Amino acid sequence: MPKHNKPIPVIGLPPDIGIMLFKTTASSLRGLEDVQQSHRDSWHLLTLQLKGATTMEVDFQKVVIKPSSVFYMHPNQVHRVISFKDAVFYSLIIDNKSLKPEYLKLLEDLTPVQPLPLNKETFTILSEIAAVCIKLYERKDVKLYASLLKDSCHTYIAAILSQYLAQANPTDTPSRFDIISKSFKSALEEHFTTIKSPKEYAQKLNISTPYLNECVKHTTGRSVSYQIQQRIILEAERLLYHSNKSVKEIAYALGYDDHSYFTRLFTKVTGITPLEFRSKNLE
Repeated sequence: MPKHNKPIPVIGLPPDIGIMLFKTTASSLRGLEDVQQSHRDSWHLLTLQLKGATTMEVDFQKVVIKPSSVFYMHPNQVHRVISFKDAVFYSLIIDNKSLKPEYLKLLEDLTPVQPLPLNKETFTILSEIAAVCIKLYERKDVKLYASLLKDSCHTYIAAILSQYLAQANPTDTPSRFDIISKSFKSALEEHFTTIKSPKEYAQKLNISTPYLNECVKHTTGRSVSYQIQQRIILEAERLLYHSNKSVKEIAYALGYDDHSYFTRLFTKVTGITPLEFRSKNLE
């Protein structure tokens, strides 16, 4: 059960480290207490599953990472490890300051994502790149170590990104709808606690509200209002489950001075009240 006397913990990197690489096997898995508790990371995590299975809970959804697949975890996502079953995998941990800005933007646009199965050729290529990255990571005494490490990791990240992007948008040129929807998603992630109306997001993107709705509906099948509500409710569920904040405190943290209105919104979207959600998930 989660501990409700503390905020959602964030696991961070040491201040002088921006990149970590490792290969994990079942026999090397030790000290899992921290990752088995719900938490956020301060870094981006890219996992390449070689063998076995890794089962996680990510924002209330069960995720199973199977062999020959890759999985990306964004720092904002609340997650915990449920189990490792004969798991062998490569992991790349990298913080914002170590990422190329263009890759950071692309990774943010991906969230949230599911594990991505890879064909044999692609899996082999990614495995080989990851193995080289780890060898460079371990050779800390070579000249230009930091540059070698960062450049090799960016090659690995680019190779993974290309696979996610190929699946999400098979065409080479994204449509105007895709571009606007991604811009809206980025704005929503940054401002969902302060901006609640489609009109304000449209103004930020310098387009009309009907056109924003058209773009978002075309790419997601859902309206702008729906996307705004879902992002707010997700954060509310995180706080209800992982903290001891009162409903009133959560409402205020999410930008609602009127906690009664927030309760009505939560109930409308989820079908149960915030307190019922908290009670149900503590059973």
